[in-house]
Amino acid sequence: MITMIDTEHVVQRFLKYVSFDTQSDEDNDAVCPSTPGQLVFAKALAEELKAIGLSDVTLDEHGYIMATLPANGAEGPVVGFISHVDTSPDASGRDIKPVRVTDYDGKDVVLNEAQGLVFSTKAFPEVLKYKGQDILFTDGTTLLGADDKAGITAIVSAMEYLIQHPDIAHGTIRIGFTPDEETGRSAALFDVKQFAADFAYTVDGGELGGLEYENFNAANPVITFHGRSVHTGDAKGKMVNALSIAAEWQQLLPAGEKPEYTEGHEGFFHVYKLHGDVETCTMHMLVRDHDRQHFERRKALLQQMADFFNEKYGDGTVVVTPHDVYYNMLEKIEDGHMDVVDLAKEAMEAAGVTPQVAPIRGGTDGAQLSFRGLPCPNLFTGGANFHGRYEYLPIPSLVKACETVIEIAKRAAQHS
Repeated sequence: MITMIDTEHVVQRFLKYVSFDTQSDEDNDAVCPSTPGQLVFAKALAEELKAIGLSDVTLDEHGYIMATLPANGAEGPVVGFISHVDTSPDASGRDIKPVRVTDYDGKDVVLNEAQGLVFSTKAFPEVLKYKGQDILFTDGTTLLGADDKAGITAIVSAMEYLIQHPDIAHGTIRIGFTPDEETGRSAALFDVKQFAADFAYTVDGGELGGLEYENFNAANPVITFHGRSVHTGDAKGKMVNALSIAAEWQQLLPAGEKPEYTEGHEGFFHVYKLHGDVETCTMHMLVRDHDRQHFERRKALLQQMADFFNEKYGDGTVVVTPHDVYYNMLEKIEDGHMDVVDLAKEAMEAAGVTPQVAPIRGGTDGAQLSFRGLPCPNLFTGGANFHGRYEYLPIPSLVKACETVIEIAKRAAQHS
């Protein structure tokens, strides 16, 4: 049976979802969800899941949603699908105004004429492969929210399709939606036991065909520099400027091992936030590497640098506060779970999609969940240029993401 998805219905669902402001707040780690808008959306989403016919719909006080599509005749493993409700704090997610371009002609797209905002094909030539398709852009003042409301759209639309087509046999399916994924904290409160799936997929990837089961090992250390403030007129031999030491630290990091110079499996150091004064300066860093041994060496290098600075400027000048966030799921997937990857490949091909296997230069909920006993590769949503105002979503790619979820559900029993 050929899956025939109502494209416009899927698009309207996505547009409804992005009307909710669900930016997460990486600085607010005292509560979950970190922003109230996520819970507002989660409540509306839970009601929608009930309305389309899913059972066991739960929503806890932290904004985690779980639901079940019961088996209808097929036996096999319980498969799960997971996406996140929050959007990135890197760009505004408030009052999103999607721009729909029909039959894209391959030229630059004027997003906001009044503000002179243009989507440039020179800056983003990858968009040209979607020439002739309908594409959703933003108006250039916000992100679009395809990360990850396109994933939620694909999952909910797939579940609705299966409910409306009971002739399609499938096993038990569990779906889960999480808050605060963009802050790296979402998997922490995800109840794997309650979810009760044998394996799952995050639908949180990028462009058409993306299939990922290898991600960075990730640490987010905080480096604190302690200086000594003295009146500038009498500072010689006395002042120790924490800001200057922080700048020296940045220059001592391996020059070519930064995000802007790396790709594929190459790891990096990244300073993404710096604040303070002469007395105290705090630096937030990302340390990333696909190879676990290289990852550990990177972290060790930071401590060696701190030791060097403390010998140069005095004990306690530099303090490294380590914080590992997630590890490479490849270690767990290769340990007896490659059949989950094979199932995804088979489903994509059945949906007319060529699998594009590549390492994630980032992480997903699935990275942490895989280490907690739930093998969880990542599937494409169709979107591109996430976390910024030039984000876009080819509509046919979103539909294919939905069809891939349906095909996995249909075929999972064969992989028991």
